[in-house]
Amino acid sequence: MNTSISNWFQSGTFLLDGGWGTQLQLRGLETGAHPDLWNLSQPEKVREVAEAYVTAGSDVILTNTFGSTRFPLARHGYENKVEEINRAGVRISLEAAKGNAKVFASIGPSGVVLMMGNVTADELYAAFLEQAQAIALEKPDGIVVETMSDPAEAVIAVKAAKTTGLPVAVCMVFDSGKNKDRTMMGTTPEQAVEQLTAAGADIVGSNCGQGIDGFIPICRRMRAVTHLPIWMKANAGLPEIVDGKTVYRQTPEKFAESALQLVEAGANFIGGCCGTTPEFVAALKKKNLFTHS
Repeated sequence: MNTSISNWFQSGTFLLDGGWGTQLQLRGLETGAHPDLWNLSQPEKVREVAEAYVTAGSDVILTNTFGSTRFPLARHGYENKVEEINRAGVRISLEAAKGNAKVFASIGPSGVVLMMGNVTADELYAAFLEQAQAIALEKPDGIVVETMSDPAEAVIAVKAAKTTGLPVAVCMVFDSGKNKDRTMMGTTPEQAVEQLTAAGADIVGSNCGQGIDGFIPICRRMRAVTHLPIWMKANAGLPEIVDGKTVYRQTPEKFAESALQLVEAGANFIGGCCGTTPEFVAALKKKNLFTHS
């Protein structure tokens, strides 16, 4: 791993970006369409999202490559475009960042379930490796494996991403159980940290699944069992369907207020997931929580 970037992300508290899918939908992405295909067909609109987060103050922005392993792309007939779509996604974010923000390339779930026998561990590893190596060709600052519910899949993705030599963050979704503190597979924050650290993760954390208040105890529990930097990206509350549209009620100001408690709980990277916007990032920026060299 590049020593300078490793030292950088261990040097303070950083402001991440917000949601991507909801921002692309505002720009015309139709429900059910694959967002990552816009890297080829609508790159200027993808760049608008990245630029909006940089302008709002993000220290780190992601890429529009969340669903760009061969499995989700195959459902849209683009399984032969893995390298092209991933490289374009990283390039777009790097161009938008213009050196004013770091870029961590997004790797999301494959959409196939390992325990159901639809795919083997080797096939899954090959798919994540294909994506990670395509991403690495454009030299982002890191990779984030995100929105993972199955720790077994997350471990495979981390191992594939680590072959690039880039720093790797990995985030699980905790939205199950009585206290919304387990993954869909029943994994606790402590178990996730143990498994992901063993896989080689450089940063651990959580994203999606619930609003920011639910992330505070999860962060506290992760911090109690790790010295690694912690990455937290909460939704803007829980979604509601109003007149057929998904609506998030939480305001940027309330979200930013709760972020104070996330810092106290030990988070090093804080941003937003579904429903959050550049306005959320700007509200976080105003709190002066983010100190780094």
